Amino acid sequence: MRVVRRVVVAPAVVLLAGLLWVTAPLWAIAAAALSPLLPGRWRALRLAWILIVYLTIEALMLLVLLGLWLASGFGRRIRTPYFEGIHYDLVQGVMWVFFREAKRVLRLTIVTDGPSPDAHPGRPILVACRHAGPGDSFTLIHALMYWYRREPRVVLKDTLAWDPMIDVVLRRIPARFISPNPAAGEDLESQIAALASDLDENDAFVIFPEGGNFTPARRQRAIDRLRKLGMERMAERAEAMTNVLAPRPGGFLAALDAAPAADVVLVAHTGLDHLLTVGDIWRELPMDKKIVMRWWTVPRSEIPAGRDERIEWLFGWWERIDAWIEDYADPSETH
Repeated sequence: MRVVRRVVVAPAVVLLAGLLWVTAPLWAIAAAALSPLLPGRWRALRLAWILIVYLTIEALMLLVLLGLWLASGFGRRIRTPYFEGIHYDLVQGVMWVFFREAKRVLRLTIVTDGPSPDAHPGRPILVACRHAGPGDSFTLIHALMYWYRREPRVVLKDTLAWDPMIDVVLRRIPARFISPNPAAGEDLESQIAALASDLDENDAFVIFPEGGNFTPARRQRAIDRLRKLGMERMAERAEAMTNVLAPRPGGFLAALDAAPAADVVLVAHTGLDHLLTVGDIWRELPMDKKIVMRWWTVPRSEIPAGRDERIEWLFGWWERIDAWIEDYADPSETH
């Protein structure tokens, strides 16, 4: 499938971006004419602009990435520290451009709450974030790179590899695409441990312990899975959490073992919670709202040593995150 993404999907994205710019007057007029028929101010035109901005960034990045592949000796040196640094700089630049335009056009406000992840500078961090709605992964990476000057190592779902820019970039810097339902013989914990190994002082290992975006159906499946495993007490605790999925601790614990010097950062956010389907995205955007990210930093010395104790600790934090989401009241939101 990677060949299809590189040979078919990537060129198609470049051609589509070019076509949209050539036909810009036509789709701009059509979007402007459609906007009065839709809720919100200039909804169709604003969304169309964000789409073309993203596709343009994607097309330009694919061309730059091809140039870097050629400059690295047809990929022979592409994973060296020099080229890895260039790719991190490119990702940070792309995030800055896209979020700057998204905040301007969609009238987004992104704020952080709680102590900085760099409350303990000079140490690597393991970042465990809730997963709710499209865009939270990008918002988190943007915050880590732009505000906190960290180089993220990300564990993310393999479906995101169908985005050709993400596919190419994240195979050239430390990252892992994983399947929520791995095939027999795949040792995901070993892959995660390998990615979390040898972190330096400006690295941030990023993982979403829930394993997928929050939906009511996934929440129920997570509860049922705990009961099937005979973990009735954990299932009851998962039932009490109404805003998050029960965490899957295996990958997170593997990362903890592989990075014994790392502190842990827990991240909650609100503002993207209701964007679960394409229909939700269409109704909610332009969002005209505030996204709040809440950070908690836990020194390594405060993390239990035993596996069972760590699972208990992680569940406790997820209960705290659930309570924060429940208690948070944003006057710009209507629930």
